[in-house]
Amino acid sequence: MFYTLFKTIAMILLWIDLIILTLVLYLLAKLPRSWTQSFYPKLFWIWCRHFVRALNVDLKVSQHNIDPLPDHYLLIANHPSAFEDIGIPAMFDVFCLAKEGVRHWPIAGPISEAAGTLYVIRSNKESRKEAYQNIIDALRSGKNIAVYPEGGCFGRRINEFRYGPFDISLQTDVPILPVFLHYEAQDDFEWQGQTLIEKIKDFLKTKNNRATYHVYDAISPENFQSKEEYMRYVHNLYKKWEARYFD
Repeated sequence: MFYTLFKTIAMILLWIDLIILTLVLYLLAKLPRSWTQSFYPKLFWIWCRHFVRALNVDLKVSQHNIDPLPDHYLLIANHPSAFEDIGIPAMFDVFCLAKEGVRHWPIAGPISEAAGTLYVIRSNKESRKEAYQNIIDALRSGKNIAVYPEGGCFGRRINEFRYGPFDISLQTDVPILPVFLHYEAQDDFEWQGQTLIEKIKDFLKTKNNRATYHVYDAISPENFQSKEEYMRYVHNLYKKWEARYFD
């Protein structure tokens, strides 16, 4: 009884903390970007970590890499859930590529935009070309970028990969850092067309709140002659990890 009461009070305090921090970031997002760009991304990563704790998700990074991880990379990951929109920036020093709709979300949209999130309309060819160039420019400026090579959120099973991230890695000579996302309670975390509020409720109600982001050795573009070869190699790795963690 006392443990349940203590846990409830702790969760209430976490949500109060998150609400206050959200309000601060939302107000700062209204300021000119030139005033906030030096510190806002760091606040955003802190906000993401607070959000993870408020959702009561036990998020861990499991490093399987043999070699030291690079300081500069293009992070790719599978995309089974909406949770990784905060989970990835909570655990990695990255700027993310998101669908254009995220920009227009209430409160979270202005915050993500002020944090330097890149956007794409997946169904629009010109938007995809613009996002492609924006990622290249961001990488060449020294930023780490996170993308989902499946091109969307298709559930727990690995879908086909798009060539874009691999072509970008070849053009910029920036290695790919592969991260495999695994949620123990797959049915609770998997995106199945629910609204964002419905998914947040699923996260909070889950009986198993463990989420593990498995990090593997970075993959150098110099080992590949084409984006097709590069993509197939990395996709095969993800299919092996899928069999390891899901089957």
